[in-house]
Amino acid sequence: MPSHLHEALLLLFRNRPSLAPELLRDALHVELPPYTDVRIDSADLTDIQPAEYRVDLVVLLLDGVPVLGIVVEVQLARDERKRFVWPVYATNLRARLECPVCLLVVAADDAVARWAGKSIDVGGGNTFAPIVLRPSGVPEIVDETQARTDPELAVLSAMAHGRSTDTHKSVQIAFAAQIASLSLDEDRSRLYFDLILSSLSEAARRALQAMDPAKYEYQSDFAKRYFAQGLAEGRTALITRLLKLRFGPLSDEIHAQITAASVNELDAIGERLLTATTLEEALGPN
Repeated sequence: MPSHLHEALLLLFRNRPSLAPELLRDALHVELPPYTDVRIDSADLTDIQPAEYRVDLVVLLLDGVPVLGIVVEVQLARDERKRFVWPVYATNLRARLECPVCLLVVAADDAVARWAGKSIDVGGGNTFAPIVLRPSGVPEIVDETQARTDPELAVLSAMAHGRSTDTHKSVQIAFAAQIASLSLDEDRSRLYFDLILSSLSEAARRALQAMDPAKYEYQSDFAKRYFAQGLAEGRTALITRLLKLRFGPLSDEIHAQITAASVNELDAIGERLLTATTLEEALGPN
């Protein structure tokens, strides 16, 4: 059964189909054909034989007609069976689309990436080579504006670099991804916020928790709207939004408590909610 991490990574690609070609072009330096549209295509690659082949995700680039099919496979661990079926995925999709195809493997760590990146001997002197994205190859998104333009890439960046030994950089990336998540619909925001926090090392969590919102110079107008320096209204909007992302809809009583809180009390709630497991723990003593 697919793991939570497996499904979470695939969701980023489903929610933003252009993420796959962006990573191929910008992170992996793969030359792509000209295209005008990107869409998710059927992941069922079963041919006329009885064997069933179903990939994680298929992204299709189009320029009036299909110009490139991208098989996206999230790989969390070594699986020798995949080295037999990956070429089948590519050839079956190529036969269906009648255009070039590549296979993008999103690896959980560098060890899996090294294994997945080895050329596959398919016989007769022919080889098949997956294109592999390792965590260290995911772009580091620290700019708020860029993160809001491409929130899925920002979240993927936080997931890939959240446990880096460079804690300061991890916090910058996580914070940019949080800013990007705030502008999305509530369900997606809550999911992305949880993914970001769960990807951080303990050191990065503590550093993020210790950030003083009053001293941070926010880059975007959107961020300033929530984090306006010295304004209780901005903090109230921020804390309300973050509490809803972590714990779901808030009662009228909780809304009233937050609205009546002082700036210092709001900042204390903000610090606690990063590690709190319940709404009551985040709100603290009355």
